[in-house]
Amino acid sequence: MEQIMRNFFLFLSNNKTLTKAAKKYGFRFGASRFVAGVNINETAKKIKALNHQGFVVTVDHLGEFIDSETEAKQSAQECIKAIKVIAEEQLQSELSLKLTSLGLDISDELVMENMRDILQAGKAHDVTVTIDMEDYARLDKTLHIFKTLKQEYDNIGTVLQAYLYRVEEDVSALNDYNPYLRLVKGAYKESATVAFPDKADVDQNYKKIIKQNLLYGNYTAIATHDDEIIAYTKELEQAHDIPREQFEFQMLYGIRLELQERLLNEGYKVRIYLPYGEDWFGYNMRRLAERPANVAFVLKGILKK
Repeated sequence: MEQIMRNFFLFLSNNKTLTKAAKKYGFRFGASRFVAGVNINETAKKIKALNHQGFVVTVDHLGEFIDSETEAKQSAQECIKAIKVIAEEQLQSELSLKLTSLGLDISDELVMENMRDILQAGKAHDVTVTIDMEDYARLDKTLHIFKTLKQEYDNIGTVLQAYLYRVEEDVSALNDYNPYLRLVKGAYKESATVAFPDKADVDQNYKKIIKQNLLYGNYTAIATHDDEIIAYTKELEQAHDIPREQFEFQMLYGIRLELQERLLNEGYKVRIYLPYGEDWFGYNMRRLAERPANVAFVLKGILKK
């Protein structure tokens, strides 16, 4: 049943007709629980409130199905606007983005131009920009772009997904770049030829790459709500004398608030992934589809305080 639910939500997340309808009719399906608002000014108020509680933030302007140069440039300008608001309001926030929203599927020249404009704004205002990882088909191109831009800008990070067989090799290959990596389990539906189908294998691989990147000495964001993974990270911290300045926990806005607060009270850095924008539908559906074992958990998260 969980696999059926996962496939169903992923099907919905990729439906262009429903995405466009969602823009028209506003927040539904519990979206306000996971999405901060429609625009950056509205979202800034929630960032400020989270900062006041002690959390740091990464803000993401949601974008789905960008297929024109005009839309890609508009998305880039929205990212730059968010950076300026972060600076003007003195918010403790980074920026996350997806390359497909900036023209990855349109042309290499377009996506690189947009990324350089965004990173330049981030550099001017001391805001870090993280490239979110998307599906496997876009992995190599995303990593190539990250490596290229990392040689030009220090204020850039990216994401690696533990459910991929190749991820240990990717962590190793990126080590020379002294990367800021967000490590996640992975939320896209992938073939068993490239990704572990079983949760137990994903969890084991996740632990491997967390340890790998921490022992390399690279800054590591562990993006999870999984108690076992969090406990494992704490064990690594103690066993290898890893300073807390070298890692942080990242969690989604609106999920497991009590866990977020507990980690914060224990002295850990906790960053909240805070999305906003009209293109909320695909993001919301993926939150309901993140691996079969998590479907029931995420649904329960809607109801939990």
